[in-house]
Amino acid sequence: MKGSRVELPPGVRTPFTVHVNAVRQQEGSDYVVEDRTLIFERELVKGERLGLWRWFLGAWGIGDYRRNDQIDVSWDDAGRPRMVHALDVEPPAAGATPGSAPRSTAPSS
Repeated sequence: MKGSRVELPPGVRTPFTVHVNAVRQQEGSDYVVEDRTLIFERELVKGERLGLWRWFLGAWGIGDYRRNDQIDVSWDDAGRPRMVHALDVEPPAAGATPGSAPRSTAPSS
């Protein structure tokens, strides 16, 4: 099962626009919103930080073509444009389906 979840940070207000790799996404066909979470049917991948070795190779012009999807959200805040860049991607839970109930993040007691 593919799919990904992206938590909206505090401060994001509706209406907002979502871009993945600079391509505007449409609510309903590309993603759905549940509470403060964007749920995409397709799998999105957040790239890992460059280690010393990968950085060194890049400095010498040897490319690294790992996937790194960038999720950006923009909105208007009292006439002032706002944007959050490169939001974290949460991979789908095993057996989860898009639109299923989000996993609880509340600490257990």
